[in-house]
Amino acid sequence: MYKNAMVIGKFYPPHAGHAHLIATAAAQAEQVSVLVLGSRFESVDVAERTRWLAEEFSGHAGVQVIGMRNDCPEDYGSDEIWKAQSELMRLALKTHGVAAIDAVFSSEAYGSRLAAAFDAEHVLVDPARSAYPVSGTQCRDDLRVAWPNIIAPARQQMCTRIIVVGAESTGTTTLATALTDYYRPRFPLMADVPEFGRQYTYQKFDALRADKPDAVLAEMVWTAADFGLIGSRQNGMENAAADACPLVIADTDALATTLWERFYLGERSYGSFAAAASLPRRDLYLVTDHEGVAFEDDGWREGEHRRAEMTEWFKETLTEEGHSWILVTGDPDRRMRTAVDVIDAILARQHVFTSPPWATRTVLEGAAV
Repeated sequence: MYKNAMVIGKFYPPHAGHAHLIATAAAQAEQVSVLVLGSRFESVDVAERTRWLAEEFSGHAGVQVIGMRNDCPEDYGSDEIWKAQSELMRLALKTHGVAAIDAVFSSEAYGSRLAAAFDAEHVLVDPARSAYPVSGTQCRDDLRVAWPNIIAPARQQMCTRIIVVGAESTGTTTLATALTDYYRPRFPLMADVPEFGRQYTYQKFDALRADKPDAVLAEMVWTAADFGLIGSRQNGMENAAADACPLVIADTDALATTLWERFYLGERSYGSFAAAASLPRRDLYLVTDHEGVAFEDDGWREGEHRRAEMTEWFKETLTEEGHSWILVTGDPDRRMRTAVDVIDAILARQHVFTSPPWATRTVLEGAAV
């Protein structure tokens, strides 16, 4: 067993190969310091990558993940640049209580030179990438293909999440379904994220009818616990979809559940608020307008007279909580065009990892490959 080992990389983004490297080091060292070296020119901040790896290895007491800004230029032939790089690493270790290391674990040829700079042994791990044939470059080139190989905490936060919300019978399900159908050819593993609350309503009514065969919908009694369960299950469905695909389009979410709880139980019921508090980052909410949309009573809806009020609640709540949202209006084609235009723009920005051509690169870029 080594006493203090080091693993370095950009982890841009962190993937299964990185996790294998860190786990291998953790199995052979009492303490492993993982240095995440991130440049200002990269599209995913070093703090985010550090947080994802820390979450991935939260169960390993001997692994500490350290984020370090590294804008040092690339020059493999320069002793001066190697010194600049190694000093960044040394200070990152020092400020986290590590005075010396005795092993550097890497999958790169330069690992031996890096280990020598720290008077440490170099442990080469799967340089051919046979255990996990994936690289950071492959991940950045095509997230759709690489998605299963990116570590789970990163998938949850990197996923583009579009949430469709609105009052009853305003076309939320119609729009969410149309968008899912539109994007699925580009994202074949894209999952449906339907409104769990409706499914739960059916189940709750069936249970009521089992006890009282002639019961009507208005006799159902809703509780804060019902909305807590709905919000939690809605989160679970959304996160499962994010785990499978870099794009999620959801027909409602746990934040919307809080408004439906308010609708049915009033201002002082908070059963779903814990679920809403744990929402991951949202990219965009699409709020379906009630104006110009005829109310369709399918036998399960009760809020025709409150659609305007509910629409306002959505707009107010999303604004107060700082979310990006767009009111989609007009006929279904116009709504679809509005949604696709902005989603395409988000995807173009969100899924581009490459640095601009004028950006400098780090000498140890290969660590994240």
